[in-house]
Amino acid sequence: MKEILQLKTQTKPPVKFMRNWLARTFKFLFFIICLTTVTFFVLDKWFPFQFPNEESYAQVVVDNNGQPLRVFADKNGVWRYPVTVKQVSPFYLEALIEYEDRWFYFHPGVNPLALFRAIGQWVWYGKPVSGGSTITMQVARLFHPHSKSVSGKLYQIFRALQLEWHLSKQEILTLYLNHAPFGGPIEGVQAASFSYLGKSANQLTRAEGALLSVLPQSPSRLRPDRFPERAEQARNKVMNRLREFNVWTDLELQDAFKEPVIAQYNIAPNEAPLLARHLIQQLPKQRVIHSTIDRDLQLTLRQLLRDYIESFPKQTSGAILIAENKTSEIKAYLGSADFSNNDRYGHIDMIRATRSPGSTLKPFLFGIGIDQGIIHEQSMLLDVPANFSGYRPENFTKGFSGIVSAREALQRSLNVPAVQLLDAIGPHEFYTRLAQTGLVLQLPSDSKPNLSMILGGAGTNLLQLVTAYSSLGREGMVQPLKLYHSSSVKDTIPRKLLSPGAAWIIGDILREVSLSDLPGSLAQNSTQKIAFKTGTSYGFRDAWVIAVNSDFTIGIWLGRPDGTPLLENSGRNNAVPLLRRVLMLLPKPNTAITRPNNIAKEIICWPLGSVRHSQQDNWCRKSKQAWLLDGVAPVSLKEPLMQPWSSYIATLLLDKQGQRVFPDCVSEATSSKTIALWPVSAEPWLPIFERRERLLPKISTLCKSNNISSQLTIEGVLAKSILYRLPNQSGPISINLLAVGAQGDVNWFLNGEYYGRTETKHELEMQLTGIGPQRINVIDSSGQLVETEFTVAR
Repeated sequence: MKEILQLKTQTKPPVKFMRNWLARTFKFLFFIICLTTVTFFVLDKWFPFQFPNEESYAQVVVDNNGQPLRVFADKNGVWRYPVTVKQVSPFYLEALIEYEDRWFYFHPGVNPLALFRAIGQWVWYGKPVSGGSTITMQVARLFHPHSKSVSGKLYQIFRALQLEWHLSKQEILTLYLNHAPFGGPIEGVQAASFSYLGKSANQLTRAEGALLSVLPQSPSRLRPDRFPERAEQARNKVMNRLREFNVWTDLELQDAFKEPVIAQYNIAPNEAPLLARHLIQQLPKQRVIHSTIDRDLQLTLRQLLRDYIESFPKQTSGAILIAENKTSEIKAYLGSADFSNNDRYGHIDMIRATRSPGSTLKPFLFGIGIDQGIIHEQSMLLDVPANFSGYRPENFTKGFSGIVSAREALQRSLNVPAVQLLDAIGPHEFYTRLAQTGLVLQLPSDSKPNLSMILGGAGTNLLQLVTAYSSLGREGMVQPLKLYHSSSVKDTIPRKLLSPGAAWIIGDILREVSLSDLPGSLAQNSTQKIAFKTGTSYGFRDAWVIAVNSDFTIGIWLGRPDGTPLLENSGRNNAVPLLRRVLMLLPKPNTAITRPNNIAKEIICWPLGSVRHSQQDNWCRKSKQAWLLDGVAPVSLKEPLMQPWSSYIATLLLDKQGQRVFPDCVSEATSSKTIALWPVSAEPWLPIFERRERLLPKISTLCKSNNISSQLTIEGVLAKSILYRLPNQSGPISINLLAVGAQGDVNWFLNGEYYGRTETKHELEMQLTGIGPQRINVIDSSGQLVETEFTVAR
């Protein structure tokens, strides 16, 4: 018994010792943990982790599918394309995590087992054999580099723990995805995917995901564009590892192993340089700018424009802008013919450059005229020499056509009828209507809206013109064009430029003009029908064509950015052939623009312009079918020579013989009648039987003497005379003419063609180059008209 008690007494001290030792050890560990924790938080406070800011990313402008169009590297020349975990292929994420850090979602930033294994191998072999770094530790090294030493590794571990304390696993993984090195200036999986493989990281296959997951281990040695064999071996090693871990099956890897390593090295995409330059200026803090551009269309048009411009002299450039009408999104933006060509001023964005629009504003003028009830599409207009308070417009061809319809005037882009219409609407009204929808014309300094605007006497740019023309495919509504997608920017409210009816009528007029240079039916079959309008500025400095169908609005400009003239550079000659080629690249519209219900055809009559059933039969000198808006047929505009109170209907007093008399020469007339007369200024272009001398009854002999003194006459050539050349004379016959009794300016015509104008002394030397019958017409500012006919002998 004593032995037992003695034994128990002997065993108590070791138990008590163990208990004390465990308590001391626990206290020590607790102290160490507390000390470590406090130390960590102190160090974390004193030495915070330097997280990247937004400016550490490149600015990337991408197309509507996320494909880079142009990259602006960061201040260190590095290209990083921001991406989230959800925007990366799951195959890449599986390969990365399973190969680099299987326990990524479970460890606190450091994997002790992997770390001890790496240290043991280092001690055993005398050199590093396998890495013990987790993904978190790799991220820490990216932002806080360290030396390859024990102290450096401890520093890395501290930074990794900092990351795990401040960030979630997804946030840490996102940092790795955006900052892992992939060779050269490329950092991040999205930039690497586009640079090496030409696709987004969300489109990576298993083989491509495995390749990019291993590439950061040795970016220079494994670069797939330089060393495809090495890259393939490393890739296959990753895929074998994933097969061992049963992440990917043999069946899934069967095709992946067969996939060759084919890589490019495109670190500086530059496919919409001028658009990208504008967007980063507009959105300087946005790292990824999602443009509306269709990359495939952009690249195809870029090559087309480069090839096309080669046929033009140096210093010539061009621009193409294509917008989708339904969405108002810009699908192609080519601001110059060749961005890299300094001889062609490739760095100047001609889509935004202010230029003279030539005749491209005329469709809006005619549409506004229809909406305001001033004209209809078959209204009678005058293409004759005219003086609008000192402004004397001329046509591109220098000739005149007499009486034309509004439809013909717009289709032929005649200048004088356009000025006549603008004079009726009012320059300020026209300017304001355009400005309210975003087309703000740039006028010369200290000038007000004036008649010259419609002929190119103001400035605008291709972007504004395409925006305005898109209204013809959007029922007359103007929606500002979109260059980029943004959830924070709300769509602006469309503004009305034209009514749906007026927009359809203008489109119908422009669609009737053939794009082809072929004659007749061949032209109709050779190209698709599309509403288009050309424009040519003074001195051939700018050639324009803007085209609209139900799907797209297309704008083209050609010229010299420095503003110097380019010989024969007209819209028809240079811009239209390019438009034909552009249309071949676009899908044909499935539907035509629908005609509104308030548009109907009626028969109208000239010269009055109103519907036929509202006129007397003898007033209808010529009938036409016209599309009318809401059934309204405005009367014809007055010619500039007419008084405000006058009209094209004349009331005649007749004597018993049916001859004309006037109240001041007879005491009583036996009858009266009304007759419709053509404008006086159009007489030289009228058939003989439609002229006043044939339509009006002869003046009574009792009244002739009262009208002789004011009559306009031509001196210098006798009526019905024959002119002969002198012996041995060749070349034209020269005659000196004088207009007697003229009031104001005098316009001279030879054989129906405009010859010239005299303003004070109405003397004119006329060169007769032809032979046979000749006809000279003279018309003055008061509307007096005189004609003489003679013959030039052979």
